[in-house]
Amino acid sequence: MAFSQEFINILDEILPFEERSRLLDALECEPQVSVRFNLVVSGAEDLALESLGCKSDGRVPWAENAVYLDHRPQFTLDPLIHQGCYYVQEASSMFLEQAVRRCVAGPVHALDLCAAPGGKSTLLASLLPEGSLLVSNEIQRSRAQILAENMTKWGRPGVVVTCNTPKQIGESNLMFDLIAVDAPCSGEGMFRKDDVAVADWSLQNVQMCAMRQRQIIEDVWPALKPGGYLIYSTCTFNRYEDEDNVRWIMEQFGAEAIPIETRPEWNIKGSLTGDNLPVYHFMQHCTRGEGFFICLLRKPKGSFREVGLRPFRTDSAVPAVCREWLAPSGNYEFYVKADSIYALPSILAPDMRQVAQELYALVPGIEVATIKGRDWIPAHALAMSNALNRDAFCQVEVSRQQALDYLHCDAIHLDNAPRGIVLLTYMSIPLGFAKNLGNRANNMYPQEWRIRISVS
Repeated sequence: MAFSQEFINILDEILPFEERSRLLDALECEPQVSVRFNLVVSGAEDLALESLGCKSDGRVPWAENAVYLDHRPQFTLDPLIHQGCYYVQEASSMFLEQAVRRCVAGPVHALDLCAAPGGKSTLLASLLPEGSLLVSNEIQRSRAQILAENMTKWGRPGVVVTCNTPKQIGESNLMFDLIAVDAPCSGEGMFRKDDVAVADWSLQNVQMCAMRQRQIIEDVWPALKPGGYLIYSTCTFNRYEDEDNVRWIMEQFGAEAIPIETRPEWNIKGSLTGDNLPVYHFMQHCTRGEGFFICLLRKPKGSFREVGLRPFRTDSAVPAVCREWLAPSGNYEFYVKADSIYALPSILAPDMRQVAQELYALVPGIEVATIKGRDWIPAHALAMSNALNRDAFCQVEVSRQQALDYLHCDAIHLDNAPRGIVLLTYMSIPLGFAKNLGNRANNMYPQEWRIRISVS
């Protein structure tokens, strides 16, 4: 891999020569493969490793429910990834878990500002205490659709997926206890995974990214509550996008950088600019993962800005059958949008409705049903949600090949299954809905999510 002299010069600013050489050698090696398990799926780790045909190659030390794999399998052809059993995430970025544990002790309102494709948002959804609201946002519509798919598959209630600019959020009436900004960056930390990042790198791009990152923070800062926390991260090494921007946030907004507990054996590097700034660098020659930078900052305490809340309307005309499709242990209110019914946890319903009114919400809650003619049809998102009442449907276990055919949006045949809508399961985990006609079953998997490679 050929690196530009300007990039070498960047490394010379932050690393001694010998260490720079070790990093460059590490960038020539194969990247690590790691996955994080969804604990709402019983036995997720054992099921996933069995289905993938992989062995654990050790645990990710800073993430409680993640492992390295002994090789990279064909994830697309494993039904369990489409069922939300696990998420393929780069190990270093899972250190977000330690930052969240440092600053969150009870239910919060959290925003993942630059959330696509969903790695950090699915992690946040798993970490935040019950009763928390998570807004997962992505500015680019195409990437926001991917984010919506991944968050739907993760199956947590209390999540709203939005597609807005940082400025729109900062100017809204919304306020958050925690904002995570995984800022768009020059991507130096991903060089061994992404040849395009190497080809596109330039010092000019570094400088442009650094300025864009400052603008993002400035735009969204008003939406952070006084005393609230900002998690700033990048996947790059250079000081301009990392340490220099952290200092700028501290000087510009009076923010305080908060230490995060680490362990010596993790080999995480601190500030690379010769000071005691509590920031954390993951570098391939030291840590088992890709390049990553993170800092936890706290906004000064002060008075909250005035917000104007709009009145809420309760949608009571929801068919009884749709209510029965939700687990009886839950307490939900309903939100009707176009031809769909969404369920919102009652404790969070006013806040989730407020987000849907203030911002452009792609997923305003758990999509329960859509109307087709005169009938309400269960939505695929319901099958993925841990709010599903599985006993409300006849369940049909399918083979791996049947599961792949279903995910390919092919017609499938179900022997000895009753007619009508059934809940398909694979390895006893919900896969999705189908309408059994006897001689065949109509596939109800979302066409836009279908596997596009051959599954036979």
